[in-house]
Amino acid sequence: MANGHPQSFVARCAAGAVSVLALCASPAFAAGDGMPGFNLYGSPGLVDMPTAEMAPDANLALTVSRLGDTTRTTLNFQITPRISGSFRYAAIDNFRPIGYRYPDYYDRSFDLRFQLLTEGDIRPAVTVGLQDFIGTGLYGGEYIVATKTLAPGLKVTGGIGWGRFGSHNPFATTGTRPAQLLQQGGIPNYDRLFRGDVAAFGGVSYAPNDRLRFKVEYSSDDYIDETTIGAMKKESPWNYGIDYTFRNGAQLSLYHVYGTEVGAQITLSTNPRTSGTPGGVEQAPLPVDPRGPGDAADLGWTMDPARGASAKASLRQLAENEGLVVEAVELSATRATVRVRNRRYNAPPQAYGRLARAMTRSMPASVEEFVIVPMSSGMALSAITIRRSDLEALENEAATEILARTTFEDGFRRAPPPDSEFYPNLDWSIAPYLQLNVFDPDNPVSADFGIRAAGELEITPNISISGSVTKKISGNLGDVGRLDRSNLPRVRTDYARYSAAGDPAIEYLTLDIYGRPARNIYSRLSLGYLEQMYAGASAEVLWKPVDSRLAFGAEVNYVQRRDFDQLFGLQDMFTIDPVTGIQREIPNVNGHLSVYYDFGNGFHGQIDAGRYLAGDYGATVSLDREFANGWRVGAYATFTDATADEFGEGSFDKGLRFTIPLTAYIGTPTRNTNQVNIQSLARDGGARLNVRGRLYEQVREYHEPDAVKSWGRFWR
Repeated sequence: MANGHPQSFVARCAAGAVSVLALCASPAFAAGDGMPGFNLYGSPGLVDMPTAEMAPDANLALTVSRLGDTTRTTLNFQITPRISGSFRYAAIDNFRPIGYRYPDYYDRSFDLRFQLLTEGDIRPAVTVGLQDFIGTGLYGGEYIVATKTLAPGLKVTGGIGWGRFGSHNPFATTGTRPAQLLQQGGIPNYDRLFRGDVAAFGGVSYAPNDRLRFKVEYSSDDYIDETTIGAMKKESPWNYGIDYTFRNGAQLSLYHVYGTEVGAQITLSTNPRTSGTPGGVEQAPLPVDPRGPGDAADLGWTMDPARGASAKASLRQLAENEGLVVEAVELSATRATVRVRNRRYNAPPQAYGRLARAMTRSMPASVEEFVIVPMSSGMALSAITIRRSDLEALENEAATEILARTTFEDGFRRAPPPDSEFYPNLDWSIAPYLQLNVFDPDNPVSADFGIRAAGELEITPNISISGSVTKKISGNLGDVGRLDRSNLPRVRTDYARYSAAGDPAIEYLTLDIYGRPARNIYSRLSLGYLEQMYAGASAEVLWKPVDSRLAFGAEVNYVQRRDFDQLFGLQDMFTIDPVTGIQREIPNVNGHLSVYYDFGNGFHGQIDAGRYLAGDYGATVSLDREFANGWRVGAYATFTDATADEFGEGSFDKGLRFTIPLTAYIGTPTRNTNQVNIQSLARDGGARLNVRGRLYEQVREYHEPDAVKSWGRFWR
């Protein structure tokens, strides 16, 4: 990716990045549990050189290293057991390429590693790696490396490399490698892969116990750029290191490298696949209350309305104790249909299981069929049918047994209307907020701290008015003075002006209308101040069958730019570039067609194609790995008809995103999550409207493919 002054993470994203750092400190793996050492580039390796090892599946590691005048921060994710990827942010003191105006050089890069062979009794593990393959090429290099365990704790590594890994003592050449361009980036470096000089590297690591690991390596990296400008000195290709692993899995590493330099690194790890599993210190659920012989034949209650009303009231109270809101119950002689809102459990099957058990204790004995209809924004999302006799027979069996006897159907027209006491309803909150702005060369860390008041008035089940207002108490985000040039309408690069002028600020204020126009169809209409920068109207429709992995969506937006103070005023739909003085018009209309697909095994894909805020046309491709406990780790890239020159630094929009369920860390059920988007640059190309309440994420978690993933929590 491009070098230069990386603009800040979006404020909400930066705050989330701090959460990733904190959560990575949770207990992980010790050296003896299969966790490899991480090198100075934040990948499994020795000191500077890679090894063929892989971290445990789904491991998420954050490394921060310092070597000479270089600081590297790397986020490494084990995508599958054999594939891992890394995002790296590096800063080199007093390094100024031609045309670079800052005293320190900043660089962002991506790595990808694939393990061709796993280690066997005789066969070594073999991995091929691409380092900085999307970026300026400062750290660009490719390698093929093998690692073999010779004895308990003793491993030997050898490999060959190109690029940086082929710069010291090369023994062969495979074609001509184009020169790196440190003022450009963001495009995959296809023309440089496995080309140029080839050199060998290798080393040995020895772990006498599960806490210590000693490492020595012969490096094939000559550090040409750094030694040329005096950022470091290199007198020897031999490097030495020692790792110490703490009880919580954190790894501290110390190095002596290239005969002159001393380096240090800290590595924090967590594993989304196992975090919070089985987890939870919530109150135990009520047990199933089995019926006695012949009780199911008693229909006398159907002649007494008071008994039916008492059963409904009892269920409502039991559900409330479980954090569930029963808005209505429809009773017949053998069936009870319950309209319910889940406000507590991030795994919907846990809500189903608790409600079903409460129904065995409150519904008349003749009621055999329980139909649970979960609601969101007034939309009936599904209808889950469970037989009472199955609950009685399978309470002490595996959750898969009750799943096999449970049916999922579309909730369209299945929910009884809510009781009058529930609407209108007002929810509100007042809480502190923190907004961060990081990675700005002029001001590396800036922040605002203040108070946020948020509220939602549910007029009817599917019509609501919601908003949020912030008041800054202290901070320096408004001091951002740098004005970046843009070759597109400034639909996002004016973010600093909004941050500076918005105090107090209306973050959003919208009227939202949700609906179920037909079977498998969901709809949303949002009107008002939709986000920090834009007001207008946003309409969306979603097709999603309850049992399907596939969904289609469409969204169209008509927007008007908001005043910088983020109050009630609006601006004309044109911008003037502060550097060139060029005026550009922002189109009022944008929107996308979307396709969503659950590939299984935890992988979920999404493509959004259409018109973006700046008027450019293209598509965003996303891929996430999702876990039953609510964690999600993913990446996205947006490609539009805006050229790399028009887009500017970074060439195209791309980033990483995380969903972190708080329930795994606080020990009690909650639907609250922390959304983290690590965006390399806040540019104008490929920018979408940040409207709240999009349909797909509300709908799919209550449908069968998603519910099955966390069904193991049904009896919890």
